Amino acid sequence: MAGARDIGSLPVPNVQELAKTCNGPDEHIPERYIRPEASSEEVISNYHGEAIPIIDLNKLLSPQSSEEECVKLRSACQYWGFFQLINHGVPDEVIANLKRDIVDFFSQPLDAKKEYTQLPNSLEGYGQALVFSEDQKLDWADMLYLHVHPSDSRDLRFWPTSPASFR
Repeated sequence: MAGARDIGSLPVPNVQELAKTCNGPDEHIPERYIRPEASSEEVISNYHGEAIPIIDLNKLLSPQSSEEECVKLRSACQYWGFFQLINHGVPDEVIANLKRDIVDFFSQPLDAKKEYTQLPNSLEGYGQALVFSEDQKLDWADMLYLHVHPSDSRDLRFWPTSPASFR
């Protein structure tokens, strides 16, 4: 199985730049960013008022409760595509600081963010991930993908120096 370092992404225009060009009355959003509309029945057909699934990492790691929590994790991934993780051990202050740094990074001018642009055939850096085809529908979003663990896999060329607390 290929690792994240073995997978590349085709280059695509920056969404922030595209938004500027699509803002006029005669402008249009490029087709590859437009997804067919789903009918409201499709969108809500499986929704029964349930809350976002919560997965407890302590229970996943505990021999007494891991099987039950694994069933919850599988269901969350299969039916929701995401979940909230609790008891992960990351202090609230660290999470708050990371959120602040991410907001600060994406609030910078485009030229500042472009210093961290993905290299060809790479996921790491600023851009879009997993673009394999010229016909592929794209998300209307840019991202910053960084290797963080293990620490010796970090390529600091892609780690923003502003805000200074990011590194």
